[in-house]
Order: sequence, then C-alpha cells, then structure tokens
Amino acid sequence: MGTTIKDIAKHTGLGLATISSYLNGGNVREANRIKIEAAIKELNFEINELARGLKTNKTKTIGVVIPELNNNFCTEIITVMEDILRNHGYATIVCDCRTNKDLEKSAVDFLYRKRVDGIVNMPVNSDGSHLTSFHKANKPIVLIDRKINGIECDYVLVDNVNAAKNAVMRLINNGHSRIGMIGGPEDIFTAQERMLGYRLALMEAGIVPEERLIIHGDYTMNSGVSCIETLINDNKDMTAVFVANYEMTMGAVIGINELGLRIPEDLSLIGFDNEEFARACRPRLTIVAQPMDQIGRNVAELILRRIEEKSIDSWPDYEILKLQTKIIEGNSVLKI
Repeated sequence: MGTTIKDIAKHTGLGLATISSYLNGGNVREANRIKIEAAIKELNFEINELARGLKTNKTKTIGVVIPELNNNFCTEIITVMEDILRNHGYATIVCDCRTNKDLEKSAVDFLYRKRVDGIVNMPVNSDGSHLTSFHKANKPIVLIDRKINGIECDYVLVDNVNAAKNAVMRLINNGHSRIGMIGGPEDIFTAQERMLGYRLALMEAGIVPEERLIIHGDYTMNSGVSCIETLINDNKDMTAVFVANYEMTMGAVIGINELGLRIPEDLSLIGFDNEEFARACRPRLTIVAQPMDQIGRNVAELILRRIEEKSIDSWPDYEILKLQTKIIEGNSVLKI
C-alpha cells in the first residue's frame, strides 16, 4: 500500500487539514511547506493530480497554441514562460497548429477538454471564434504577438509599427530610397503593423511607397527565398530590403547568395530576430530584435495572476502590454 496523507501528517507532526491545504494548492506557512515537501520526497508520496483537479477545479496546467513549433520566436518565448510556470507548480501542454485555422480550433478544443486552467495563444484565426469555449467557461486567455479586434482578453504585443519604421529609417539615413519590403501574410495583425511602419518611414522621409517594391511572404524560409528572388529580378534599381520576420530573413540571405549577390555591396539588408543567425552571417546582419525574454515573463505573470482571481467579473481591465524592440547593428547596410 502506498503512502497516504495520514503518513505525511504523522511524519511531519502537522494536522490533516494543513497537509490537505498544501496538496490542494492552498496557502500554508513556509516552515510547514518545507516540512511537507521533505516528507513527500522521503516517503515517495505520489500526489493524485486527477483527484486534486476534480476537487479544486484546477489542473495546474496551461495550454499553449502556437502557429509553428520550429519558429524561433515561439520557442524562445515558450522556454522562458515554461520556466516561470514550472516554478509556480504549473505544467504546460504545447500544441503546434501548423498555421492552420482548423488545426488551431482542434487544439483549443482539445485543451478545453483537458480542463487546462488557462490558455496562451499566438492566433492564426483572426476572428477569435476558436476561443469561444474558453470565454464561455470564464477561463483566462492571453494572446501573444497578434491582436484580435473584439476579443476581450490580455495581450502581450510588440510595437511592430515602430519596429519596422526604425529599421527602414536606418536604411533611409544611409542614403537608400528604393527600399524593398518582404512582409508577412496580409491578414495577420503583426504583418499589417510592420507594413504600416515601412510605409510611414518612407512617407515621413518624402519617399512615395511603390507597390512594385513590396511583396508578401508567408513567414517561412522558402517564401523568403522566393520573395527576394522576385524583388531582385523585378527591381534592378532596388538598393536595400527590409525583411519582416526571422524565417523569411534566413530565406532572403539564402536567395541573395544563390543569385551570386553580395551583402551589402550589391544589396543592403535589415532582417528580424535571432541574433545567433545574424552573427553567423558574413557580413553580420543588422536586425530588429524582439524582447523574447520579456514577452515570456509577461505572458507567464499575466496568466498566473488571472488564474488566482476568483472570477472574471472581479478582474480589473484587461491589459495590453506593448513592448519595444531594438536594432542590433551589423555590417549589412551600405552607406550610399
């Protein structure tokens, strides 16, 4: 027969009510917590998470739904977030929806059936209908990177307009006026904001944006390759290009190399994210860097705070955190 709660009580000299409170996620004195955890380890006591979840209506799990698990931006955020959640006794269930709206809906429904305490989502579906079950159940939702109009929940975003604007201004200040843009999917909030930043930078410098210099990819490496090849072949006068995410930046570098062109002598380039890749390139790339650690911390702290609230009716206003990016200088921009 396995160790029981009575054995823990006998070993620690604490009452059953104190032991039960600890096991069910309640508050106990720090000295008592240390005693209980030492006894659990020494006696090899196994907590019945299923039974505890049924009793407390909490499973101590957080659902995470992302577009692509092999996306550097996603994985770095998840790593930071998981560390914080684990330190608070929460596990995560991560679902990769392959940038597919139907798979995203299936993943959210799966997590709802698993009774996760809250959900973190970098949404693919732009109308938010996939989150209806969590809204109806009054379970906390935190959205990363992409805003959905009409959805009342917490957001952790990046100031994408200024991120793109600052990058393009860096090219303009170095004498470039025929600047290409490889943007993301036109229906994605992030891509729309970065495209707006590109246009604003040009217009504020007195340069009329030209549609021939703009192309939309799908945030994948392969689209970065095809987009840069199309831009270069169709615009012989283009001297610089701004690429709006990491995967497409990597693809653009591959495409430039395969065309036998040199960075920055033949084409200046500013990309997005992944300082390690930027350092590995020759010459080193100038990139827009997003604060991945800060995003992960804020997401974890927001979801934990919401879970501790008794009900959504008692919550303060939803939070929209908008974080700033920075430009990490390399040698991929030629002054002309």
